[in-house]
Amino acid sequence: FFIPRLFALYFVSHVPISLLIDLQPLLPAAGLYPRSLLEWYAVTFRDPMMMQPPEWFKAFMYCEAFLQMPFFPIAAYAFIKGGCKWIRTPAIIYSTHVATSLVAILAHILFHDFSKSEHLGPRTQQERLILLSVYIPYLLIPLLILFTMLYSPQYNQVEKRKRK
Repeated sequence: FFIPRLFALYFVSHVPISLLIDLQPLLPAAGLYPRSLLEWYAVTFRDPMMMQPPEWFKAFMYCEAFLQMPFFPIAAYAFIKGGCKWIRTPAIIYSTHVATSLVAILAHILFHDFSKSEHLGPRTQQERLILLSVYIPYLLIPLLILFTMLYSPQYNQVEKRKRK
């Protein structure tokens, strides 16, 4: 009962987060979103990747825009409704993709030299850990989704077909 609700909340909340923060760097001059929210986030959490994303990070943003965003309402529906076994394969694909992306992002946060960044990045280990804490739920929840889809009998049962 708790896990599907957590997944539903994750996917429902991901829509405004993606639109208001994550995808803003793709259309900086469009003026579609309140840029001040992105600037507040980038300064508060010292995340220069959001103000001037490296090309590899932009690739992840495009994946979020064109692959993940259409999936969010579908997944939210499946987990709110409950008992939707058809969500298993798409959820495995989604969670594997996101977890893999996050490994690269987290490694960048931990090991990159941000002193040359045009925008303020984390300078101390504590600042890196704070920025890491913003991203880490987007690794942990997809991993929980993956393990739930792989091992939970609720989603992992193979239907037995009748022989004629």
